[in-house]
Amino acid sequence: MYQRILIATDGSPLSRKAVDSGIEMAELTGAQIVVLKVVPRYPVSYFEGGIALSANNVANIEKQWAEAAQAVVAAVKAKAEAKGVKAKAVTHTSDLVAESIISVAKKTKCDLIVMASHGRRGLKRVLMGSETMHVLTHSHIPVLILR
Repeated sequence: MYQRILIATDGSPLSRKAVDSGIEMAELTGAQIVVLKVVPRYPVSYFEGGIALSANNVANIEKQWAEAAQAVVAAVKAKAEAKGVKAKAVTHTSDLVAESIISVAKKTKCDLIVMASHGRRGLKRVLMGSETMHVLTHSHIPVLILR
């Protein structure tokens, strides 16, 4: 059925449910998993009244975010391997989350993307957007969305 499943996670409780379901699906189908956490870049803006951080401070913040992301994917990898599922942990730095998920899925030859939906509706969805919806509507790889 599936040979390689990409599980996108942000480390949230809802995302952990998707991780568990993705690992279970891989276990049932004998698939490998690629677990992905997209790490944003630190927003550099110069709004009036804002404090501009030095390049060194920004680099330190981005390093902390990358280390935290690596810890998230490493934990998922360990969880999968404890259940006998082969896993690869990947982090990707980009502000374009949905595009990164699709790109990594293609690059790693995944045949399914598993991710959570936060279920935002109305104005919150308009203002905050939906990375899940973007992946769903732009991916040529099947997408399983869990809530």
